[in-house]
This record gives sequence, structure tokens and C-alpha cells, in this order.
Amino acid sequence: MKTKTVLIYLWGFMTSLLISSCAKIDDSQCVLLPVAEDPTICFRIYFKVGSHDDPIGKEGLAYLTSQMLTDAATQNNSYDEIIAKLFPLAASYNSSVSVEMTVISGRVHKDNLTAYYPLLTDAILKPAFNEDDFNRLKSNILNYLENVLKYANDEELGKAVLYQTIFEGTAYGHLPEGLINSLQNISLDDIRDFYRKMYNRQNVVIGLGGGYDNFTLEKLKKDLAKLPSGTENIATKNVPYDIEGLKVTIVEKEANATAISLGFPINITRDNPEWYALAVANSWFGEHRNSSSHLYQVIREARGLNYGDYSYIEHFPNGGRRQFPPVNVARHQQIFEIWIRPVPNETRHFVLRATLRELTNLVENGLTKAQFELTRNFLQKYILHYAPTTMMRLGYAMDDRFYGIQGSHLENFQNALETMTVNDVNNAIRKYLQYDNLQIVFITNQAEKLRDDLIANTPSPIKYATPKPKVVLAEDKQIVKYPLDIKAENIYIVDVNDLFQ
Repeated sequence: MKTKTVLIYLWGFMTSLLISSCAKIDDSQCVLLPVAEDPTICFRIYFKVGSHDDPIGKEGLAYLTSQMLTDAATQNNSYDEIIAKLFPLAASYNSSVSVEMTVISGRVHKDNLTAYYPLLTDAILKPAFNEDDFNRLKSNILNYLENVLKYANDEELGKAVLYQTIFEGTAYGHLPEGLINSLQNISLDDIRDFYRKMYNRQNVVIGLGGGYDNFTLEKLKKDLAKLPSGTENIATKNVPYDIEGLKVTIVEKEANATAISLGFPINITRDNPEWYALAVANSWFGEHRNSSSHLYQVIREARGLNYGDYSYIEHFPNGGRRQFPPVNVARHQQIFEIWIRPVPNETRHFVLRATLRELTNLVENGLTKAQFELTRNFLQKYILHYAPTTMMRLGYAMDDRFYGIQGSHLENFQNALETMTVNDVNNAIRKYLQYDNLQIVFITNQAEKLRDDLIANTPSPIKYATPKPKVVLAEDKQIVKYPLDIKAENIYIVDVNDLFQ
């Protein structure tokens, strides 16, 4: 008990010394979410840097640099020592990198703060940049790009290729993890230079939530003020090329089933009030992991062709691991995308037709009043689950800072639902969604056959292992011949082995 009292005293004493010394990080660089009754303290340290800052030929540099901070040694501890010290604290810290955000986050019980805090801040301020860590982490990322993504997860592979094709020629046009050849070109000196340039006082935003006290806040501000001065990294919007017509990329691999992803850029982000109306439309059409959404009902429920079918108006990485939208993956350019989880290879053409038919119906007809009311009532309750913890609420608050949202996005969402009308939703559909100009990605086998079928508009009859209702069979007669205008010059076949080079 005496030891704990002495540690608390020393913590406060050292903090008071720091507060009276050098200049602090500006209060405007802090996002605070105090929760007095929360026994834990949440940290989200956001740096204004992401994969869109990777130099050409060094794609993956931002991601690898972040890994060298949070999954490697510091000047005071080896990586093994850090793991050993974190284990009894039941705490950890990690980094996430998206195209425009890098966030170093961690959570600890406030009784363990004294032991945890220097480990977290050393990761940010005193990385060791050891050769062994560098080689280990680079090898892990290369293994992900060369093996895991290509051969173990066709759903994520399809989405990755979709992003690459839509954003080709822009700084969004590669995965945060980078490209295989580029990663092999990155050196430790590149890591050190990128760290010195990007991890500076002008680029940092402190996120702190839970049961912290003012001493902790002031100490964190003082410590992060030790970062070099630097220049603020102001992101520019990455405008993708205009998609003209239906463009198809077929990734050929020995696949037992076919994953389909399709989408197009949309010029709206959540700082626009119309976003909430579009979110209602998207929820009705393809809410993530929601069995009542329309696409799910058409493809999975009525026909039993796959596990799920979803749509998105915001970036939604690692969807297979999540129920609710992620935080701290904000970006200035979003796409509307549809994710068709793998279907039997023989149904791939049929399912594409069914999907585009439903998208066309949505754009041309909108939602009925009954569909709108049902979806609005669902969302009013469902979004209460988006941020059940202090850590998640802090993440949303950081995203509010990114987008310049006044108040709270989640509160704004609730308020918008109260006053929204079906006309608002249908106006947003007509304004932001379309079906004529799409990028489509297949992960499948027999690519040449699929190419020929798409060009010729070959009918795609379907057989079921179990009987289906007459209404489904009647609808199938329309789907099997649903016209798709896909020109030969708009179809590109790539071998899976050639991806992400």
C-alpha cells in the first residue's frame, strides 16, 4: 500500500514539474471524453499521415513505420520485454493505418497507469528501429500480401482489387500494407526519415477518454510536445478517374466459389447532412451482416446462394471480423460498394445480374414509405450499438474532428432520423447512386469463359438443390436474361499471382 502511495506521489510530483516547464501541445489538438465512473483510461493518438503519403516506389512505408512503433522495441525495452511488462497489466497498445489516418491506441485500468504510461509514450517518442524488428515486420507484411490475402480470403481480396482499380493513378490506389516490390525497396533509413517528417507536433491530435485526471492529460500534452516541430500534413482529396460503362476485372485463381465486389466513387462524406438519408437507403439495401436487408433477402434468404450480401457508403475494412462500422478509417473520398460473399461458380453470372437488377430498381424506384419507416425504426435502435464503450465513443469523437463535424456524428444521426422523410431518402438515392458506370471484380476460375459469357450476354439459368417458391422461380426467369452491356475492351483478366506487385 505504501509503495502504491509513493508511486502516485511521484507521478503527481513529476507531472507538476513538467507542467511548469516547456510549451505544451495546444488544447485545440485534444479530443477529450472524460467518464469519471470508468475505471479505465483510453488513449487514441491520431497522426495526420496515412498510406496516401507513401512515396512512389515505397508504397507501404506509412504502414511499416507504424508497425515499427507499436510492434517493435523502444530505446528502453526490447519487444519481448514490452510484451512481458504489458501482460500483467492486462493492457496493450497498437497502431492502425488507413489512407489518411494513423492512430496509436491503447487502454489500461487506471490502477496500472503508472507502469503502462511510459511503455506507450516510449513507443511514440523513443522507437529503437532495430534491424531484427524491421526484418520481422517486413516479412510479416510481405507474407500477408503474397500469401494470406491472395490465397486465404477471397472476400477481402475482391475488395482490395476493387479499391485498386477504382483509385488507380491516385494516392489511394494501393493497400495501406503497400506493394510487394515497393516493400522490398524500403530501408530502415526510409523508416527513420518518414518518422522524423510525419510524426511531429503539428500532425498529432491527442484523444483521451475514460477515468483520467488532469495530471495525466497535462503530462501527455507535455510529453508529446517533445515531438519535432515539423509541418502539418494537410490531406488533399484523391479524385478517381471517371468510370464509363461497366468495367470488369476478373482475377483468375483456382477458387471453389466466386467472390464479387463492385462499386463506384460517391461525392459525399458524413459531414454532409444528406449522408444520413443515404445511410437509410443503404441500410435498407444492404446493411452489413443484417439478414433483413434487401440484398440479403434476394440472394441469401430466398435462393441460398451464399452467406451474405452487403453494401456500404463508407470504407469498411475487415468486414468479416466486424458487426458494426469501424472507427478511425476516415477519408475524404468514399465509394459506394456492394460485397457479394462467395457464391457457387456456376451462379456467378446469375448473381451479378440479380445484384445489378436490384441496384437499378433501387435507383429508379427508391424506397416506399413502408420500407423507409421500417428501416428508420430499425436504425434508431441499431446505431445505439455502434459505440457501446468509451474506447469506441472516443474513436467516433476523433472521426468527428477529422470531418469537422459539429457536435457528435452519432447524435446527429439520431436527430436526422427523427425529422427525415422518405422523400429525403429518395432524393439522396437519385443524387448519389447510379448503375450505369461501375467497376466490377470477380475472384473466380475459368476467367475466359466468364469473359465470353459477359460479352455475349449469355443467359445464365440456375438450378437449385431444393424446391423454391413460385414467386422466386418467376423472378428468376427475368434475371437469367437481364441485359448487361459489357464491352470486350472493358474486361481485364489478371492472374492472382500477379497482384500487388
